[in-house]
Amino acid sequence: MSENDSTSDLVRRILAAQIYDVVLRTPLDRMNGLTRRLGRDVRLKREDLQPVFSFKLRGANNKLRQLSVEELASGVICASAGNHAQGVALSARRLGVRALIVMPTSTPAIKVDAVRHLGGEVILAGDAYDEAYAYARDRATAERLCFVHPFDDLDVIAGQGTIGVEVFQQCTGPVDAIFVPIGGGGLAAGVAAYAKFLRPDVKVIGVEPIEAACMKASIEAGRPIELERVGLFADGVAVKRPGDTTFSYCRTLLDDIITVDTDEICAAIKDIFEDTRVIAEPAGALALAGLKRFAANNPGEGALITVLSGANMNFDRLRYVAERAALGEAREMLIGVRLKEEIGAYRRFVNVLGDRVVTEVNYRYGDPNDAWVLIGLRTATTGARAHVLREIGAAGYEAVDLTGNELAKTHVRYMVGGRSQNLADEIIMRCDFPERPGALRRFLEELGSDWNITLFHYRDDGGEFGRVLVGLQVHPDDEAYLKKRMRDLNYPFEVETNDLAYRLFLRDDGEQAHGARVGRLQRAEAQTLIS
Repeated sequence: MSENDSTSDLVRRILAAQIYDVVLRTPLDRMNGLTRRLGRDVRLKREDLQPVFSFKLRGANNKLRQLSVEELASGVICASAGNHAQGVALSARRLGVRALIVMPTSTPAIKVDAVRHLGGEVILAGDAYDEAYAYARDRATAERLCFVHPFDDLDVIAGQGTIGVEVFQQCTGPVDAIFVPIGGGGLAAGVAAYAKFLRPDVKVIGVEPIEAACMKASIEAGRPIELERVGLFADGVAVKRPGDTTFSYCRTLLDDIITVDTDEICAAIKDIFEDTRVIAEPAGALALAGLKRFAANNPGEGALITVLSGANMNFDRLRYVAERAALGEAREMLIGVRLKEEIGAYRRFVNVLGDRVVTEVNYRYGDPNDAWVLIGLRTATTGARAHVLREIGAAGYEAVDLTGNELAKTHVRYMVGGRSQNLADEIIMRCDFPERPGALRRFLEELGSDWNITLFHYRDDGGEFGRVLVGLQVHPDDEAYLKKRMRDLNYPFEVETNDLAYRLFLRDDGEQAHGARVGRLQRAEAQTLIS
């Protein structure tokens, strides 16, 4: 089948989807506040208003309705940590079908309870989605259950594609671009197929987190590839490998894929809240973050449409989102400033800042001559960061911008203490582990007792994975063994021993080497800001 025939077949499936006994035709609302700020007509497709607060109901419902009587009688099974699980459970209940839902053991209780409330038989298996997926596949084969894939299935893709039908029914005026989040690619494939069939002039742009951009990497490679690891903040799109079917459609039909970081996603969550008073989940706000990136560089006419794909947000995550949103909006910057360790030094530096709003100050005595202070400042634009640094430099202070430093944002700004001394063999790692009762204890037990712990910082942000910063005394001969141990534990990790924030605030390297290193990094940072 040719690509045109394949797309035409998918469009026929989309138009034939009979899902509206349970699925809602959600509104396409104008984001008035963001429209004014960006100078573009921004529309929001409100899939958060579905009965399960996510678009996933569309694909799950359409898939079950395509099954034969015999297949339905055998029952269905899926693997999911949240939205797809609820979509399958509700659709199965409406059709009177048995539904087994396999969820990772790290799934928050609120999501497990929601699936059970919808009639799904929940099975907890594996720490992460991949393990739950493998278990569900094996169980499907053993019991002859119909496996409902979350994205790599034509009927699921067609169900998601009904969003495209509704968008063009609701927005009859000029449309410049539609922005869709990408995890495995089912929503992007379905919307793009219908959009390019009906209005080939309209751009369809996928959006992925920088830390989970499997579709972008696959298109660049010319084949579906599996990422070694993915970031877990936007858990609804934390997919290591796109589907074969979704890859084929996305490679052919998408005009572009934009990647955004965690701070931009948090800023988009805030934008949605300010316009709608709805709290989107990270994956739900992902496409809007991409739209904002596009609008900043592409003035033009025609509506910019984005899909609010879900609103199943854990309440405990709101603190983290609020903290990172200011950085994502370029309304806050983090800087490290070198002051003289003497009475009145901080007061003199604050005078240089003038009336700027100081959001936080972190300092601990660590050297009799100089002090490095971590300071948060309220800013108006990204360009303001360079201006602030120039002013501070002109006043004779050494400063470095840490706004984009993940270690500083996630850990250092919340830590109390000083620089370590006499730890030439210290290794620093950032690590994620499944968040559940006893997880911290298990992490330490599995890490073992081969190395002395020199630093430890953990802070619950309400997500499904905990974030740890750990320091270990490791002899150079043992470094390879440590990394192997971490890989065997299957916990995503990054070695951060050379990170600037660590060197400035947590380690004593010796004054001469320390100053030279900071100077080099400052020059690189300045060049980045200028460019």
